[in-house]
Amino acid sequence: MRYSSIILIFFLSLGTVRAQQPEAIPLVMEAIKAGSARELARFFAATVDITLEGKPGNYSKAQGELVLRDFFRSHPPDEFSVIHRGQSKGGQPFAIGQYKSGGDTYRVWLKIRNSGNQQFIEEISFVKQ
Repeated sequence: MRYSSIILIFFLSLGTVRAQQPEAIPLVMEAIKAGSARELARFFAATVDITLEGKPGNYSKAQGELVLRDFFRSHPPDEFSVIHRGQSKGGQPFAIGQYKSGGDTYRVWLKIRNSGNQQFIEEISFVKQ
């Protein structure tokens, strides 16, 4: 009886460890605050949709990093805040934020895709307000 209790506790704790995978959105938000395209690209899917100032594009992970690196160099972050976080009806996480650089303000839209126990950025946009 004692051993079966120990085994049960072990398997229950394994489920808890798996459920505690870090959520991508807070880490992504920190990368945006820092203006770090390298850190942000760690969360990109193999291809990512990026819209900057009304210009949409579909990029590989490496290309997306370069595009955002150039954006952050031209528009370094002064301030970034999350306005809303949620999930679509299908369970897809998203976040909306506000990015300020110089005198410009951008609405940031971020769509995440769950794949197994990992999360990847599927779409990110910076739209000037």
